[in-house]
Amino acid sequence: MTTTIPATPDRGGPAQPLLIVRNLKKYFPVRRGVLERERKFVHAVDGVSFSITKGTTLGIVGESGCGKSTTARLIAKLMDPDSGTMIFDGEGVGEFRGLELKSFRQSLQMVFQDSFASLNPRLTIVETIAYGPKAHGLTSTDATERARALLARVGLEPDQFGSRYPHELSGGQRQRVNIARALAFNPRLVILDEAVAALDKSVQAQVLNLLQELKAEHQLTYLFISHDLHVVHYLCDEVMVMYLGQVVEIGPVEQIYGQAAHPYTRALLSAVPSMDPDHRTEQPPLAGDPPNPINPPPGCRFRDRCPHAEAVCTQSPALRPARHLPGHQVACHMNDPRSGHSAIALEQAA
Repeated sequence: MTTTIPATPDRGGPAQPLLIVRNLKKYFPVRRGVLERERKFVHAVDGVSFSITKGTTLGIVGESGCGKSTTARLIAKLMDPDSGTMIFDGEGVGEFRGLELKSFRQSLQMVFQDSFASLNPRLTIVETIAYGPKAHGLTSTDATERARALLARVGLEPDQFGSRYPHELSGGQRQRVNIARALAFNPRLVILDEAVAALDKSVQAQVLNLLQELKAEHQLTYLFISHDLHVVHYLCDEVMVMYLGQVVEIGPVEQIYGQAAHPYTRALLSAVPSMDPDHRTEQPPLAGDPPNPINPPPGCRFRDRCPHAEAVCTQSPALRPARHLPGHQVACHMNDPRSGHSAIALEQAA
């Protein structure tokens, strides 16, 4: 009798992206007042497209409310999108003759920010980790053995911690339990939604190193959501920057951090604290607040805060390959030679 759940096979080979997301949208309706006739929607995720290469880590960054967590929940099928498609290792998700949702959910697991709220307070730690494998057909004995082995792998002694309840553990210990529970299904993609944000720095470093080790051991692919740009730089291979429900830039982590092409990305990076007195930010990188996400106006959504905004920015920029930066995409008229933006004209004249 096996003590593990068989992992889903690699159907497309190493060159094929593990996950492809195309034009994902999610609008939340706003309750109308008595005298309001027009129906309004919060554009939480508005046409998001990207792909994740097998065995890599894609980081998603942006201000609070930009749609990072909603995108993660749409990918995990915790909520249904209004439109858009997903392809997981060459097969459509939830489509006719595509990948069944049960198989997809076994291949994808999620670790949430609130380590306490995501655990059942009435189950012991071993019962929590063993619950999913038992639901997928393992016997109680095999599932318990699997749970104890995973506890030991994430640094928690099974004899000491297995019979405890979530309230008896620290935040870092509970997050290790959540990681072990995710690995119990032998997933291929793990979504980490602010998984280390609530931990102090020393515990955060331990969990990040553990994630790196587990990624290599289990050939995992990560989708990592975080506000901490230092952590993203350390853990991720690629970075996707979101602003008000849309992707404004995506590319390799070193290019994003060293040669950011979008003004919003540069503003985010300039806000990162620096220990070097010669590189400290003395003026706020951005002024004003993001526009209202309820029925936002057309055009570039960053234009009201952008120092380079011009008349052409009232038209929506397309996400297109960045000039002189291979593997890098940016949604900005200053990146489009046909846009007519003055920055392009000056560069062409030079």
